Amino acid sequence: MLTSRVERSGPSEPGTFVADYCSPVTQISSFDAPTTSSLLLDTPSGLVKGVARPDGTGAFLGLRYARADRFAPAIPEAPWDGERDATRHGPICPQAPGLLESTMGAALPPMDEDCLSLGVFVPPSTVGGMATPRPVLVWIHGGAYVNGSGSTPWYDGSSLARRGDVVVVSINYRLGVFGFFRDNNLGLLDQIEALRWVQKHIASFGGDPSNVTIFGESAGGSSVVALMASPLSAGLFHKVWSMSPSIGQYRNAERGDELAAKFLQAAGVAHDDDLRALTSDQLLAAQAAVVAENGRAFDYFAPTWPGAGLPREIVSAAADHPAHLVVGTTRDENRLFGAFSPDAASMDDTKMRKFFSGMLPNRVDEAIELYREHRPGETDAQLVMAAQTDEGFRQRAIRLAEKRAKAGTPTHMYWFTWASPAFGGVLGSCHAIDIPFTFHNLDQPGVELFTGDGADRAVVADQVAAQVLSFATDGSVAWSPYDLESRRTWRFDVQCEEIADPEPRLRALWTA
Repeated sequence: MLTSRVERSGPSEPGTFVADYCSPVTQISSFDAPTTSSLLLDTPSGLVKGVARPDGTGAFLGLRYARADRFAPAIPEAPWDGERDATRHGPICPQAPGLLESTMGAALPPMDEDCLSLGVFVPPSTVGGMATPRPVLVWIHGGAYVNGSGSTPWYDGSSLARRGDVVVVSINYRLGVFGFFRDNNLGLLDQIEALRWVQKHIASFGGDPSNVTIFGESAGGSSVVALMASPLSAGLFHKVWSMSPSIGQYRNAERGDELAAKFLQAAGVAHDDDLRALTSDQLLAAQAAVVAENGRAFDYFAPTWPGAGLPREIVSAAADHPAHLVVGTTRDENRLFGAFSPDAASMDDTKMRKFFSGMLPNRVDEAIELYREHRPGETDAQLVMAAQTDEGFRQRAIRLAEKRAKAGTPTHMYWFTWASPAFGGVLGSCHAIDIPFTFHNLDQPGVELFTGDGADRAVVADQVAAQVLSFATDGSVAWSPYDLESRRTWRFDVQCEEIADPEPRLRALWTA
């Protein structure tokens, strides 16, 4: 615990924390965490000033890990003289507010193309003196590769750091046209550059560079899978936890070129180089125009193969990666996107059959009957959303687990089924509902709106966070590996359990 100010007499040793109660840091927005005093830390690149928090943890925010010109690969941040302020989050990549930010009612922090920064959250054991190197968790945020940031309050790493005695890192990377145009994969290369920064610097924060777990949700979940597929990431991480990966967003280079042509048309220019002369707002306007035309795959901006850092088909390459993978989905992913949509309000049998014919054109009657059997009491709209959940998330995650089982690479699978009572229960176990449970951040802004305030929330959070922390510490989880015979899957709920091949008939429907 941090108990008193530590006076400095000359330069500190690398990794030494110094409490400075004379330099209080105030909260400036919902994206900045409450603080009481500042911390100084010596790193290989120079001194940084972070904040000591009331719970005994420390936070170093807005640390620049690289710089990049528009449409150019990132260059590592150079060492600096003097003291670098790390008491507040840095700007985020230019974007329109995402669904999560809009629902939370949080104002977006400053935006800038110069956005390559990260936050580091350290446990009490490393504040005030170095201890045995701690496991490291690196979070990669979601947002369909077009919005989001590492500084979203739900991703604050202090609770995990304190509960698990781990170091948590949360990063920003380039999004949309700034990060994923044609096959340049700049956003993924940014993530790799951030992981290189972790390897160089994390020991100064009390972290163990030989025990790094990457984890992420949605686009972050598919990012960590894509990182497994990239030879450029070799040696930068050791374990992977992928939540609701949006694997369907991956695209090949031909599709990337096709969508780039549409973007040029929307931007009103003829050549890629002409985009350099446009303002960020003009690029965002063109981006909004093309995203509005998206199909179910939502692949206008996404990791692309073959492309920079991704020479092979992504899922197959990730299947061969030796790192231990945990992958899973929620039960009702697509209710987040469809529960309040006009289509849900006007759904009838004719419209439902049209949706199913777009997903399973040759098996519409069989599919509807199966979903009615597996989701008794659900409305026609909810049956459509259940099928969309399988199409977009769950069955793709199962295919990845199957490929890894065939390759003999270590894999565990989970299924998050706790259903939110909020809004009369229409959200169910929707996309992103598991994030505040994973971080054990039930008190962060907007969480109660999604989850309600029931006492069972803490029970679920205890279960999920404990498994994530166990996995980050030594690779252990409470359930059996995934294989093609038993297909053992862990169910996260108030009562957790190991299930053999949950819902096999739905799996067989999509396999066929």
